[in-house]
Amino acid sequence: MEIVITDHGFPDLATEEAVAAAAGATLVAAQTKDPVRLATAVADADAVITQFAPVNADVIAAMRRARVIVRYGIGVDNVDLATARARGIPVCNVPDYCIDEVADHTLAFILALTRQVVTQSRMVHEGEWKMAAPPAAFRTLAGMTCGVVGFGRIGRGVVRRIVAFGGRVLVSDPVAKPEAVAALGGEGVPLPKLLAESDLVTLHCPSLPETKGMINAQTLAAAKPGLLLVNLSRGDLVEPDALVAALDSGHVAGAALDVFAPEPIPAGHPILGRANVVLAPHVASVSAASVHRLRTTVATLAVTALAGGPLPSIVNGVAGPRIVSA
Repeated sequence: MEIVITDHGFPDLATEEAVAAAAGATLVAAQTKDPVRLATAVADADAVITQFAPVNADVIAAMRRARVIVRYGIGVDNVDLATARARGIPVCNVPDYCIDEVADHTLAFILALTRQVVTQSRMVHEGEWKMAAPPAAFRTLAGMTCGVVGFGRIGRGVVRRIVAFGGRVLVSDPVAKPEAVAALGGEGVPLPKLLAESDLVTLHCPSLPETKGMINAQTLAAAKPGLLLVNLSRGDLVEPDALVAALDSGHVAGAALDVFAPEPIPAGHPILGRANVVLAPHVASVSAASVHRLRTTVATLAVTALAGGPLPSIVNGVAGPRIVSA
C-alpha cells in the first residue's frame, strides 16, 4: 500500500513514516506542486496527503486507486472537493490541531496593532528612544469594539480572549446561534453592522465561493473609518488592491496579516514596507505540539482509510473510504 505526499515543508517525514510503517504502508514524497508531475505521482497511490499543492480535477482524475485525500491543515481550498466527491474519494482535514495557537497569534497581532508593539520595537533597535506614534494610535481593547468574522473553533477562542480584556465583541457567522455567541460574551450581528461598528475586524472563516474577496473596496468603504484589519484565515478573503488603497487613504489605519494573496508576497508589492502593517509568513498555527498533532493525525487518517476504517473529518460529503477493486 502506497501513501503519496504531494508536498510538505518539514525537515523530514519521520513522523509520517513511523505511522505508515506500523500499518505496513510505504510513504512516497513527490515534493512537487506542478499539476502534470502531480498527476503522475498520484496515479497509483492508495492514499494521498497534500499540503499546498493544487489537487485539481486533472490530478484527481489521474488517481486510479486513491481511497482518501488528506490535507495538512484545516482549510481544503487547494483540493477540488466536487471532483473528489464525484469520484467517491473522501477528502479529510485536521480541524482541531492548532486552535489555541491561532487564537493566541490573533491576540498577539491585535495587541501589536493596538499597542504599536512592532513599530516601537523597530524604532528602539534603530537607536531612537521615543514614541513611535502619537498617543491616539495606542489603543486599549477595553475601549474598543472588535468584530470577529467566523464563529468556528478558532473564532470562539478569539472571542474568549477579547472578552477577557473587557472589549465589546461583535460576531458575524450565518450559521452561529445567537445564544451560543451570547454565552461567550459576544453579540451576533450581520456582517454590514459588524463592519460599520467595529474598530477592529479579525477574520476566521474558510475560503469558500461566498467568502472569497469578502473584504473588498465596497465592504471597506462601508467599514468604520480608522479600521484595524487582522487576517489569519486565508489570503483570498481580502482583495489586496482594495486593502492597499484603503491603507493609502487612511480609511484602514493598520493591518496584521499572516496570510495573503498571493503567497509568498511578491518582492516590491505595495503591502510591504508599511509601518502600520504587521506581516508573518502563514505561521500562526505553529508550535511543536501542533505540528506533531498535525503530522500524526494526517498519517493516521491515511492508514485508517487504507484499512477501511471510519474517517472522522470528511469535508466533501463522501460516506467513507473509497472502495477500490483489486
